[in-house]
Amino acid sequence: MSSSTEGSIIEIASPALRAAVTDVEVDIAELESALDYIRPALQADGGDVLLDSVNGGTVNLKLLGACGGCPISETTVTAGIERILKDRVPGVVEVLAT
Repeated sequence: MSSSTEGSIIEIASPALRAAVTDVEVDIAELESALDYIRPALQADGGDVLLDSVNGGTVNLKLLGACGGCPISETTVTAGIERILKDRVPGVVEVLAT
């Protein structure tokens, strides 16, 4: 599989692989449960997270409160939230902050 990484966006070169990734179903109940697991750590720093949408394997989140304006919010999403969601929720391919 050929891929390049720019920020938290993963581009999949093969159209067949891209189609396979976008056809993935993500269990919303599992996703909400995983976000509830993450939420206390964000709230401890004055922030929060809200599920905006799911498109295939892409989860779009809104960072709220202190997390919304935090200079390291992209790192929080990619190194923290995305890693946890990929581990806990089958079908999650990428997580983006909208």
